[in-house]
Amino acid sequence: MRTALFTGTFDPFTIGHADIVKRAKPLFDRLVIAVAVSKLKHTEEEITQRVADIQAIYADDPQIEVKAYSDLTVDMAKRENARFIVRGIRSIKDFEYEREQADINRRLSGVETLLFFTDPQLQSVSSTLVRELRFFGKDVSEFLPGKVKK
Repeated sequence: MRTALFTGTFDPFTIGHADIVKRAKPLFDRLVIAVAVSKLKHTEEEITQRVADIQAIYADDPQIEVKAYSDLTVDMAKRENARFIVRGIRSIKDFEYEREQADINRRLSGVETLLFFTDPQLQSVSSTLVRELRFFGKDVSEFLPGKVKK
């Protein structure tokens, strides 16, 4: 069984993230959306809410599981028997960061990282942008999958 992790803090899970899931799904038998607890990032929503929001989107899809984790991604990959990590990149800055992470993850565990370039129409959509717009009271529904809490 080919299993991959799609990792991130997903605070919140955006239409850009959903697009990566849609594009990665055909490549794997099982895709685990691994929601990270990050002490390095300030997250707005609690991990349980982020997991619940994403589970609601994929509730009818047996190919997708949503799980939280708070350790190294390679340790989560090992627990889930995942040989691949899926990541999306929007810019050269993202690429440099993901390249370094992919190298370390492969050295530590042999897990390969597959990078998906963001659909050009979605390049400006980021969780950071959505959080900022929310902070200023703006409607962010166009940036979120239908079942994600607004």
